[in-house]
Amino acid sequence: MNYELDSELGFSRETIATCLERDGLLSVELEFTKKCNLRCIYCYSAAGEGLEQELSLREIVSVIEQARDLGAKKIVLLGGGEPFLFPDILEVIRHIYALGLSQAVFTNGMLLTEELCRFLFAHRVQVAIKHNSVHPAVQDALAGVAGAHRGIQRGLRLLMGAGYPGEGCPLCIQSVVCRQNRDEIEPMWIWAREHGITPYFEELTIQGRARQHAQLVLPPEEIRAIFERLSRIDRERFGVRWDARPPIAGFTCRRHLYSCLVNSQGFVQPCTGIEVPVGNIREQPLGAILRESKIIRDLRGIYRQIDASCRVCQHAGECYGCRGNAYQATGDYLAADPACWLRQSTRATVYH
Repeated sequence: MNYELDSELGFSRETIATCLERDGLLSVELEFTKKCNLRCIYCYSAAGEGLEQELSLREIVSVIEQARDLGAKKIVLLGGGEPFLFPDILEVIRHIYALGLSQAVFTNGMLLTEELCRFLFAHRVQVAIKHNSVHPAVQDALAGVAGAHRGIQRGLRLLMGAGYPGEGCPLCIQSVVCRQNRDEIEPMWIWAREHGITPYFEELTIQGRARQHAQLVLPPEEIRAIFERLSRIDRERFGVRWDARPPIAGFTCRRHLYSCLVNSQGFVQPCTGIEVPVGNIREQPLGAILRESKIIRDLRGIYRQIDASCRVCQHAGECYGCRGNAYQATGDYLAADPACWLRQSTRATVYH
């Protein structure tokens, strides 16, 4: 079994190639409010308070329908802050379900109730819940709020009580790999696999609040060692094979070939890490924005456009590192990912 297909949201290479040919979409990520009940010290968006002129329910529904018309099969509800603080979130979920699209929600789990978890399960919503530590002090410190660990664990229990993970309703635990939880990564991974839960463990992107918390960051070689141990655990204990490479353990990010992000004020971005607006859905249709953006075109041709050291890497054509890391560190979304531990050897090959 190879779990790297999960990073493509189940999309085959042929489906992705067709999407590229027609300038379409296979998924879209929605940030509909920056309001959050936590203050995670690593938060990419520095979420907390809502912004002025955030998208209305009508505008969100329009984005979803435009994405559907462009071929999107999955809607990812990021919130930007905490999705369940958005007053019309249930209407959004109902509408996506009625359109026959799959959907995933990323949540901290603090606001989950038995009724809400049953609703999510009934509407076939994939849930990714924040889970950075089993230790209350560590989780609360990372979340920036006392009691976060208790609320997250309660939310996880409620989801499992409602039937997660179940057929058509996967459950993920989302963790950032950092200095504070590095010794917990392996046991959390094993626990997740043993319970049929997908571990979504990623390295930090140095943006948002993470810029003020350098103590979080692990060097690339340490991340490499952690990922390689996880790869060995998967291979030996669970029959799952994948190559260790950034930025997500067991997954390969290919979102730039078929996705985009719409933030809470309607601005379209390539992803959460590339904070460059390429248009606004209040001013232009989503399809026109994607067709006319040089940045989107560059990223859809990423395997041809990326830094030369990446083009000669053994994983060229399959992996392009993290474009967010590249942009945040260098200002160039086509640069090599500076957090990639493979880049030193390939740079030596190219620039010798």
